[in-house]
Amino acid sequence: MEMSRRTLLAALPLLAAPGLLPAGARAQAWPSRPIRLIVPFQAGGATDVSARVIGERLGALLGQPIVVENRAGAGGNVGADAVAKAEPDGHTLLMGTIGTASINQYLYQKMAFDPQRDLAPIALVNEVANGVIVNAKVPAQTLAELVALAKRDPGGLNYGTPGNGTSGHLCGELLKSKAGIDLQHVPYRGTNGVIPELLADRLQVAVDNLPAYLPHLKSGALRLLAVTSKDRWFTAPEVPTVAEAGASLGLRGFEAVAWFGLQAPARVPRPVLDAIAGATLQALGEAPVQAKLQDIGSAPRPMGPDAFARFIAAENAKWSEVVRLSGAKLE
Repeated sequence: MEMSRRTLLAALPLLAAPGLLPAGARAQAWPSRPIRLIVPFQAGGATDVSARVIGERLGALLGQPIVVENRAGAGGNVGADAVAKAEPDGHTLLMGTIGTASINQYLYQKMAFDPQRDLAPIALVNEVANGVIVNAKVPAQTLAELVALAKRDPGGLNYGTPGNGTSGHLCGELLKSKAGIDLQHVPYRGTNGVIPELLADRLQVAVDNLPAYLPHLKSGALRLLAVTSKDRWFTAPEVPTVAEAGASLGLRGFEAVAWFGLQAPARVPRPVLDAIAGATLQALGEAPVQAKLQDIGSAPRPMGPDAFARFIAAENAKWSEVVRLSGAKLE
């Protein structure tokens, strides 16, 4: 899934090696100290690993270490709120997600911050497919069999996700709505909370970012029934998409991937945002970074500030409707 040169050039407005920082950023001696990159979920999940991959190279390009800090809670809202309220000097960044940037504002009845007003888009980094995953003891070899099992026992199956407002949560709600089934949602504080429960058979189903589950799928302890991307995912090409597997179940056209991108407090000066974006896009154009992202089961998706802002707006339109149709609401 290597990026083409044309894709990179279209996404790369400037290269922000330390010597090429905009004049405004140089005048402010930015960055003058290590940069905090807040991950709003626990260590070990796709958000965390993606942040560490891009952060390592980004720190080298910007001339200051990127220190990853995990601040989990409330579907990512705790960490995102911390960044929204941080000093807007470019030394505190967020590894934003589909939840913190888009879904949560429609799902939660009260938010301590406004993701549109209080967070500035810097760069989209990568995306991963979600998987519909079951414990090997669950008597379902296909998505259709899982739907049939759920219809025979409404509310009898639990599905776990890394938290309220995550892409896994809304994928699960969309699946329930379109397939006409009742699964009980069990939110955790990250993927590391879901996997042990699923392996121990205390949880029957997970809808979650695929990468962290790959070792358990290969061992046979867990079973991947379908992926939520538009096309089959490169780490599991033999597994059908939800749209394929559920075409006769009302799931035609189903698509929902998780994505991760850098954001900053809204009042960070534009030259600093552009410097971070340029360095990020430069990193994403490098083969070693691409390989590391692909090794964790994700696909690089470089996008600068303006394109990222348009992308978020499109996601808002999509997920506000999904939340409305699902009826899901959280305090």
